[in-house]
Amino acid sequence: MNYGKKFVVKPGSKVRLGKIDPSHTGKHTSPLTAAADTAKQVERMDRLQYLMYAGASRSMLIILQGLDAAGKDGVVRHLFTGMNPQGIKEFAFKEPTHEELAHDFLWRVHRCTPGKGEVAIFNRSHYEDVLVVRVHKLVPRSVWSRRYDAINAFETMLIENGTHILKFYLHISQDEQLTRFRLRLEDPARRWKISESDYTERELWPKYIEAYEDAIALTSTKKAPWYVIPSNHKWFRNLAISQIVVAAMDEMRLEVPPPRVDLAAIWQKYHAAKRAADGSRSAH
Repeated sequence: MNYGKKFVVKPGSKVRLGKIDPSHTGKHTSPLTAAADTAKQVERMDRLQYLMYAGASRSMLIILQGLDAAGKDGVVRHLFTGMNPQGIKEFAFKEPTHEELAHDFLWRVHRCTPGKGEVAIFNRSHYEDVLVVRVHKLVPRSVWSRRYDAINAFETMLIENGTHILKFYLHISQDEQLTRFRLRLEDPARRWKISESDYTERELWPKYIEAYEDAIALTSTKKAPWYVIPSNHKWFRNLAISQIVVAAMDEMRLEVPPPRVDLAAIWQKYHAAKRAADGSRSAH
């Protein structure tokens, strides 16, 4: 199954999240049948990231969005912690600081985009400025409605600088969200995640869905597409995202870069150092 083709939002298409089954698992019926496939994708992802870091000519930006408890942290933990820390970074964008609010809405995000050879993961992102800002009416419609074009222009600039962008909306149902809230309450190790806003924001579910539908439809472009990932089943979510990321990295045709030095000269230095070391040992 090509999950990229199945879950991508084609540019210009309407998005109706209510018509997409968040419990979809394709041919897989249990975590056991998907585990081996996911492990292969994660291993492949690690090798490709090594090539990206070594080549230092391309980069990748992965954006994770979703309602509370959709699984953004889980995706980072299960799929990307195997990558070399030197070449990957993750940012969780919370409520803007006073300094960030003193600048344009993209300022705090632009500073975190990946450099050449890097993978950056945005756990929430600049899309919050057309989501929570819109739902809570933090700025007038005349302000947030112009931000879609600004986002598209921003992402186009990143693409032209060699950054490949993948955007994932983690799609869960209201019932699944409530179940995950209960599991947090029952698990002492995860109670720190609980907040009153989980429930107050839940009351705004229809408004958030409408805001997401508009954001995804207006900013899913050919080179920076959105993928709506069924995420009621965490194991399927991980499989689908890992396959899409690996396919995108494969398309980059990443290769081991050529040596940046004169190998013949380096070999000469090696042999000279080896002779000196051997001579030192024999003298003792």
